Amino acid sequence: MKKEFAVIGLGRFGGSICRTLAEQGMEVLAIDSDEDLVNEFSTIASHAVVADSTDENVLKSLGLRNFDHVIVAIGDDIKSSILTTLILIELGVKNITVKAQDDYHEKVLRKIGADHVVHPERDMGRRIANNISSNNVLDYLELSEEHSIVEIVANGKLGGHSIIDLDIRAKYGINIVAIKRGKNIIVSPQANEVIQADDVLIVIGADVDINRFEKKATH
Repeated sequence: MKKEFAVIGLGRFGGSICRTLAEQGMEVLAIDSDEDLVNEFSTIASHAVVADSTDENVLKSLGLRNFDHVIVAIGDDIKSSILTTLILIELGVKNITVKAQDDYHEKVLRKIGADHVVHPERDMGRRIANNISSNNVLDYLELSEEHSIVEIVANGKLGGHSIIDLDIRAKYGINIVAIKRGKNIIVSPQANEVIQADDVLIVIGADVDINRFEKKATH
């Protein structure tokens, strides 16, 4: 069965989520108070409705409690974002992801019980900064304030050595979860896997440990 998603707020962030989910063949209900935006997404989402998400009766009538995941992507109106999230929680929605404007907004959202809180602008800023600050880091995904998944080019001292020889987990406290080699991906590589020059290592761990590994092992 296809998963059912609802996206509340069809600005740049919400609109991007809506388009991507639709492209992946998911059932998507697009909701916004702006009729023009709803009309724009009427041919993209499975359903698109003009609605005030701060009205409990409206959200109840849309049957949102039956959806697998609801994304609250309301723009600058923090009050509406918080109220909408609160109503969804009270309706018993299983998974709620909310876009936060700032740390205070995030604090309130977590306090009232939002399952996931995202900072698109801040997180993208960190991602770009991490990508451009090193020649070896190709991509970066923040998991929490202190942990990330990072793609690192295996040059420097790594080529020609096996994972067990390098003892990366013991020395740096990080794990290699996959290796990209050309068009192939080795998932959960064995300890005797020999790293080749220009392999892309996908590592997971604490940011401080990943930075230490990137500086000491790849130069």
